[in-house]
Amino acid sequence: MKKNVYAGNSGVFYPLRRVIAAILCICLLWLIPTGCTPRQTVDPPRFRIVTSFYPLYIMALNITDGIEGVQVDNMAGQQTGCLHDYQLQSKDMKNIEQADVFVINGAGMESFMEKVTDQLPDLRVIDSSEGISLLMSGEESHDHDEEVYDHDHGDANPHIWVSISNCMQQVRTIADGLKEADPEDADAIEENAQEYLAKLSALRGRMHKTLDNLPNRDIITFHEAFPYFAEEFDLHIVKVVNREPDSQPSAKELADTIRLIESTGVKAVFAEPQYSTDAAQIIAQESGAEVYILDPAVTGENDPDAYLRAMEQNMEVLKEALGST
Repeated sequence: MKKNVYAGNSGVFYPLRRVIAAILCICLLWLIPTGCTPRQTVDPPRFRIVTSFYPLYIMALNITDGIEGVQVDNMAGQQTGCLHDYQLQSKDMKNIEQADVFVINGAGMESFMEKVTDQLPDLRVIDSSEGISLLMSGEESHDHDEEVYDHDHGDANPHIWVSISNCMQQVRTIADGLKEADPEDADAIEENAQEYLAKLSALRGRMHKTLDNLPNRDIITFHEAFPYFAEEFDLHIVKVVNREPDSQPSAKELADTIRLIESTGVKAVFAEPQYSTDAAQIIAQESGAEVYILDPAVTGENDPDAYLRAMEQNMEVLKEALGST
């Protein structure tokens, strides 16, 4: 637990107290986990798990919480968003090579996996997307003019974890894979998984209770991160403005979006905290819609409850954005 150190400023011993306080603070900084290092570290680890990126890291932290000798590392670190076109570095391969298990999202998110399996054919990989019904890229639910959906439907949408039900299935798949890989800790893994699944299930219930009867269902997003979320909570994504999150929409796309909002009465445009909101602000100013922030939970603190908090915040944002008639 983080402790507060107070040094008084009266009496002849004031300089000595300041020195002692400073030393204590430095010691505490070494002990307190930061956002730049894995939370769950063991030296040396008995069993080492590497996850491909942040959402899987949070799942693995929960599944292995408190299990002695198990270490969880996050390969991509604090990436600004998803692993779209992520280029493996030599340090990544060394990290993965030292893992007992490599946990991935799957569904095409890790486009580098062929390189990994070619170089490490004996690596045990847990693909958390197994058994999940995938949506195709660009497959939004919509009731409006088809002409705005002029995109390719050829690839699966990999953002499965943004649906809480899918996240729960991923947790189940990861837990089962880890129990097989580390039978010594199977009981503890299962107990942790059940505890986390109960939290996710309770959150899903609260979100349905809050969101199911909102009067507005149509939304516009700036990245293809939310189709699974929208499917779960019966929201209608009438347009994704920018399918690649690290690029800017064209002037034509901005104009088309503004016209769509004006013709359909869409009230909310949703940007993400990981990316610039400049284009969203332009659309809002010209159309009268409001800009809100939805978090796909791809970055955050090294905290097992980070995903739960992000989804709770999304629930509150949607309640505010879609609640007025």
